[in-house]
Amino acid sequence: MHVSLHGERTVVSTPLTDSNQEKATLQIHEGDSILVKEQRVRQLFQEMGSAIVAFSGGVDSSYVAWVATSELGKNALCITGDSASLPSAQRQTIEDLSRQFGFHHEVIETDELDNSNYTANNGSRCYFCKDELYTKLSEVARARGVALIVDGSTRDDLDDYRPGRVAAAEHGVRSPLIEAGMNKEDVRRLSNKAGLPTWDQPASPCLSSRIAYGLPVTIARLTEVDRGEQILRDMGFREFRVRHHDNLVRLEIARAEMERALSLTIVDELARRFRELGFKYVTFDLNGYRSGAMNEALNPGAENPA
Repeated sequence: MHVSLHGERTVVSTPLTDSNQEKATLQIHEGDSILVKEQRVRQLFQEMGSAIVAFSGGVDSSYVAWVATSELGKNALCITGDSASLPSAQRQTIEDLSRQFGFHHEVIETDELDNSNYTANNGSRCYFCKDELYTKLSEVARARGVALIVDGSTRDDLDDYRPGRVAAAEHGVRSPLIEAGMNKEDVRRLSNKAGLPTWDQPASPCLSSRIAYGLPVTIARLTEVDRGEQILRDMGFREFRVRHHDNLVRLEIARAEMERALSLTIVDELARRFRELGFKYVTFDLNGYRSGAMNEALNPGAENPA
């Protein structure tokens, strides 16, 4: 679904899969402190009166979109910035969530790939991406008379390397989950309680985060990463990253799935399919999947970077 800044929305949907098999492990009881945090988020939206939610379809922004819609109805506008850096699988998740939960959803095109500061792919890349997104969202807010823009940042993000947070501050973007004191685990538990299928979804940042710093971001490389991650998804893997190092691809697989990944049958299949994508060398990272591994080059010795 794509609209202009003033266009009408169209939502296409397919059925969602059931992701609540482990729901019993995340039960919330009366008096749990995270219920107080959730009430605070609701109060924040009530005070705002209207808001644009920067909605990526990830765990955090989906929860924010759900609370905002619950409290503000049509005065909560959930907007997705679409470009070649958005994983293709994420688009379907966004459309499904919007249909199932009645989000007032729109998509705008973002043009970060036209900015040489972004495509140069240095350590500040994320700043230029978020600056582009929030500039476009600010235009919508002014045109529609919407009071505020909000994102899905949590307290966990405050300890990470997040240049996009600088752009958020410059554009006056609010982070209601941080204001309410929520961390990622709180959001997952409350999302589970709300019936959001994203509650146990692996993190899925933009595709550019898979390209090694200093290697220019191009549509061709983004497409290779996207297709590569779809290969892993189709083969039944759940938590992974395809890291693009030009003619070498580095596959990160969650340690719980590593034994299967290293079977000779799977190894041969992955080598064949990734070479078909154009990679000369296909490698496994023996440390396994970890979020933000590319940032290790910026912060050597970091055990759990952003």
